[in-house]
Amino acid sequence: MNKGLQELFKYLWKSALFWGFAFVSLAIFRYFGLNQEISQATGQNISSTPIEVPFIIATAIGLVLGILFGLINFFFDKSIAQKVSLGFNILLKTLSHFLATVFTLTLILTLLSKIFPLNINLAPGWWLTNRRFWAAMWFIVLSSVVFSFVKIATERFGRGVFLKMLLGHYKTPQEENRVFMFLDLKNSTSIAEELGYHKYSQFIQDCFSDLNEVVIDYNAEIYQYVGDEAVLSWSYEKGLLNNNCIGIFFAFEAQRQQKKDYYQKKYNIFPEFKAGLHGGKLMVAEVGSVKKELAYHGDVINTSARIQAECNAYNTTLLISEKLLKDLQIDIQSKFLGNILLKGKQNEVKIHSVESML
Repeated sequence: MNKGLQELFKYLWKSALFWGFAFVSLAIFRYFGLNQEISQATGQNISSTPIEVPFIIATAIGLVLGILFGLINFFFDKSIAQKVSLGFNILLKTLSHFLATVFTLTLILTLLSKIFPLNINLAPGWWLTNRRFWAAMWFIVLSSVVFSFVKIATERFGRGVFLKMLLGHYKTPQEENRVFMFLDLKNSTSIAEELGYHKYSQFIQDCFSDLNEVVIDYNAEIYQYVGDEAVLSWSYEKGLLNNNCIGIFFAFEAQRQQKKDYYQKKYNIFPEFKAGLHGGKLMVAEVGSVKKELAYHGDVINTSARIQAECNAYNTTLLISEKLLKDLQIDIQSKFLGNILLKGKQNEVKIHSVESML
């Protein structure tokens, strides 16, 4: 299965799961709560619908809407978002969601009306004056806000990290074992001068867009972007698993090579990157109140940055500390460069250059 299909299926199952759960929750609210509330308020007995009916309807609507919304979001994110303004993108996506909702409700309610005795008029344009339809639309709008919030927060903090933040895991500093990669554009100053800062910003956007294409495949978290530099991070286990922390560098290289003609045509420059890798224990804490984020404190980050800074001195693109290299326990084409006293450190660090994975 190619990468595009894998990504599409991820969109679809997450969307279907969320919307299936959302509509089952709506059925619970209405079935167990609304009828009883009306009965108590009016003193009238509300006829009870068989319990399976609202849940069958809700599940069917939620799953179909989830798949349709997933397809719409995938199409817009991959094809439209980069070509139009954010406002116009939101407008088009909202209209598409609305049409998908009308289509789904009409289709499913028509099919189920042949099985269950549903008291709903499904003539053309039925939804225009149907209060239950507009109540459902308001519920969908609120649920979409929740879905978008969770998606943005997950992308911002990384998978698994957002849940820990919700649970207050990082309210007090926590010790973690992590791998860090500092990834930096080579010759950035001269490139910026040649392109001018407006076109240079587009150049950096394209580079990091290519980086994002491989990040998920290698379980990496993007800690931050700093100018033309990206800082990537893994838990120690995920960084070592399948050699993710090294493999991502060569995958990023291959991704850019596939678009070499594009870079040469648009910028007359092909971007080259250098990286430094190191891992170990450090402290993680949630900081800030106006703008919350996770902050990492410890020697691991400083050492990773210093290792990356040595790439120019040794005319190489990927350097790794000997400690991390030994923990990887893989066969790679590397060269021991010696004991290096990195700037700002008192103890020497053994570093290796990495040429390729065998």
